[in-house]
Amino acid sequence: MFSGSIYKRCKCTEPKLDDVGQPVLDPNGIAKTRELGTRCPELKRREHGSWYYYVNLPDGPRGERRRPRKGGFLTRAAAQQAALKLWSEANHGIKVESRETVEQFLRRWLKNRVDLKRKTRCDYADFIERLYVPALGRLTMRELRTRHIQAMFEDIWAYNKVKEANRKRAEQARNACEAARQAWRAAPAPRPPDLRRRWDEAKATLKETRAQPRQDTGPGTQKRILDALSSALKAAVMEKLIAENWADEVVIPKYEKPRALVWTEERIARWRETGERPSSVMVWTPELTGRFLDAAAGHRMYVMWHLQVFRGPRRGEAAGLMWAEVDMAKGAVNIVQQLVSDTSHRLFEETPKSRSGRRTIALDSATHELLRAWRKVQEAKRVEWETKHRENPEKYGPYVDSGYVFTQDNGTPWHPDNVSKVFDRLLKRLDMPPIRLHDLRHCAASLSLAAGLSMKAIQALLGHATFTLTADTYSSLMPQFEKEAADAPVALVPRAQVQTHPELVPASPTDVKVEITLIKGTGDGDKARTAA
Repeated sequence: MFSGSIYKRCKCTEPKLDDVGQPVLDPNGIAKTRELGTRCPELKRREHGSWYYYVNLPDGPRGERRRPRKGGFLTRAAAQQAALKLWSEANHGIKVESRETVEQFLRRWLKNRVDLKRKTRCDYADFIERLYVPALGRLTMRELRTRHIQAMFEDIWAYNKVKEANRKRAEQARNACEAARQAWRAAPAPRPPDLRRRWDEAKATLKETRAQPRQDTGPGTQKRILDALSSALKAAVMEKLIAENWADEVVIPKYEKPRALVWTEERIARWRETGERPSSVMVWTPELTGRFLDAAAGHRMYVMWHLQVFRGPRRGEAAGLMWAEVDMAKGAVNIVQQLVSDTSHRLFEETPKSRSGRRTIALDSATHELLRAWRKVQEAKRVEWETKHRENPEKYGPYVDSGYVFTQDNGTPWHPDNVSKVFDRLLKRLDMPPIRLHDLRHCAASLSLAAGLSMKAIQALLGHATFTLTADTYSSLMPQFEKEAADAPVALVPRAQVQTHPELVPASPTDVKVEITLIKGTGDGDKARTAA
């Protein structure tokens, strides 16, 4: 049964008196005062003072008295309702007297999450320090509510608008810089100094605008931010710090995983006209893939990209591949680790994303031979670098025997982010329809589908955790499969030998009669013949 009290008090004061009724003075000679509290005669007025409660809880484990109290309620009913809620939560084990702040809890929670991978831990730490603590850290866990988390996301959306404005300014600065450059180059020699000055000023402005935040916090990242906080608050519910997970009712933009689309001729034409990609995830046709491989054959990263195109490792898995995990005799590689980076761009090794990510990939004969050749190139580059080091040790440091398959000239592995940047620059130089480096993995899946591999085999090749993920991503990827699926129902319907459709004939100023005739096929569906 509820044990406590509801009462009214105010902040009015009266002089503090000693035992003989004289005012008590502080060291400066000023009379001390004390609050009247519940003794104020003005409390009978409805608008004077506010309502408080205190609740008698069972004594603590050391016999300490537990009487939490709170005031500031406008009505007696509101104070009573809050007191009953506190009493109910306390009886369900909630730590109603805890004063732990959101900041203190989140840092303690992350410290205790020893099960997290390093990359995930870095991401969570970034969310805590950059987002959660500034927006929520000052609150106690008992004070936290859904509205506070919702306000944090509203701030994210407002900042996205600032970033959008920054992007527009950067684009304007880029155009102005290009115009200044063209004006300088088009000027006859000797070129006027003011043209060079304008170009230098335009470059400085461009550098300044590009330094401003421009990357949106999109729906996918917002979902990760909310999911991480929800995971932390779920732990708080289990600890009985809060009664419910306040992140559950937060509303954010709906995130839909982008669908992989193929670069068809029509999409390429539209992209060249507008510069817009149909999807953030794009895949090349076999013809485009061949064009890229032919153009990149002399590039220092060609062997890595060839491996990704045909065998589909993630970029971190390719960058983190060790020679010790390459079986040249059997023609297979073991994916046992990947190279990833934290928010500070620092590189470290980590296990694959999931248990199914640890896999053995059989090499095709072309990639197998390329790896043999690359190993000889790598050894030659090592000899060359060690010679440079002996001749000029101040400029060339010692060779790093890292053991990685894909390395720079000094033996250190490639940073996955840098591999992506080099890839993007090469595509721009080749005027290829743009894809992400990760999309080479989708190319591997689409080529495997076209070659007749089953979805289960592709799941094993890519290291997907579930069959559903593979099927949902790649079921409708290749256009020829969609065409076959579209033609199949037509082939089942019997049709007359010849049919003419005059209403489909377009008007012609020369009155040329066009006739569309259907010729009965022999199992491949009806074929169309147009006669003029």
